[in-house]
Amino acid sequence: MTLLDAYALVALVADEPAADEVEAILRAGVARVVVVNLAEAVDVSQRVHGLAADAIRDALEPLLLASVLSSVVSDETHAWSAARIRADHYDRNTRALSMADCFLLAHALAEEEEVATTDPEISNVARALGVNVLGLPDSRGKRPLAR
Repeated sequence: MTLLDAYALVALVADEPAADEVEAILRAGVARVVVVNLAEAVDVSQRVHGLAADAIRDALEPLLLASVLSSVVSDETHAWSAARIRADHYDRNTRALSMADCFLLAHALAEEEEVATTDPEISNVARALGVNVLGLPDSRGKRPLAR
């Protein structure tokens, strides 16, 4: 299974460079999203890309209802793990991981799933934790590299 980070969903709804690769992951039937990353994707799609909430819902809800994209709910174990990941790896200036990023990584560790991301910080921490990374192209077409 592949856990999609928030940007993967943003890329899909905003037709960013990673959209085709995200569609391929969805077609393969292996895509999951942590609910906090879903919320972040909706927020970024609205605030940064100016997409209407209804348009975002129209794009994502059918995927969730048809189980093409499975949502993943966090529990206390994930919360403790996410907090530990952030405490161990967050740096305001060099590695500004959000809590959503840390929940994504906590789930990837717990379920031994790969992470699909454009984010170099997520990619680097994931690799440091032993999590497989599928590097997606960001809005400029650049993929994250391991440090």
